[in-house]
Amino acid sequence: MKLDSHQHFWRYDAGQYPWIPAGSPLQRDWLPADLAALQAPLGFGGSIAVQARQSLAESHWLLGLADADPRILGVVGWVDLQSDSVEESLAALAAHPKFVGVRHVVQDEPDDRFMLRPAFLRGLGRLRAHGLTYDLLVYPRQLPAAIEVVRQFPEQPFVLDHIAKPLIRDGVVAPWCERIRELARFPNVCCKVSGMVTEADHRSWKPDQFLPYLDWVLEAFGPGRLMFGSDWPVCLLAATYPEVLELATEALVARAGWTAAEQDAFFQGNARHFYLD
Repeated sequence: MKLDSHQHFWRYDAGQYPWIPAGSPLQRDWLPADLAALQAPLGFGGSIAVQARQSLAESHWLLGLADADPRILGVVGWVDLQSDSVEESLAALAAHPKFVGVRHVVQDEPDDRFMLRPAFLRGLGRLRAHGLTYDLLVYPRQLPAAIEVVRQFPEQPFVLDHIAKPLIRDGVVAPWCERIRELARFPNVCCKVSGMVTEADHRSWKPDQFLPYLDWVLEAFGPGRLMFGSDWPVCLLAATYPEVLELATEALVARAGWTAAEQDAFFQGNARHFYLD
């Protein structure tokens, strides 16, 4: 059974989710039953739910959903890593067997070197003691800081979300490509093949537009450190769930001629090892 390494849930509230575009299909509740209806015909047995709000309440809410639904295999939540009480927050969340990792929406921070702040690094340094992973959510311009962070924590498992959101709509590859290669030199970093369709033109994207970016991440990370993620329901801004799956299957897996074992690793094994083992 496939495992989706990256999706979201929410009960829609404009004040809680200001990043959701007005008039978009995202302006409604998206909950586990909605995802299950999409996944079951496609052979998915579960997913990793990732935070969409920066609050401890969000982390606990997602864990409540996971308690009620066995298809939610793990939760990547939010913790204020700069807080003086970060240790207490991490300990409380990590006590739940489905709390598997932490993410901060670094892409929205105006300081491109936000992750290098001493307080943030101090909090990040506490994750390993609790057996937690960290999701890197950055834009290409923030990759240099991400590389510096990863260099400081060689034992911490990191995964790069959405291949760092390159400028697919504009066809820009450099310097993203060189920075991806540099980040991938660290063996403790994996990469999610996710979130690509929303970086292209939402209405007129073509599969060929993604090929240069997929070729780069494959060369950099190899099939052993890539994992499929839908970014549902955010992907609905540009594509359906089946379309996202088909894009990854045809433009990456089929083109690369992966073995059955490599395909299994991409569609479930790598994510399972990273988050759940």
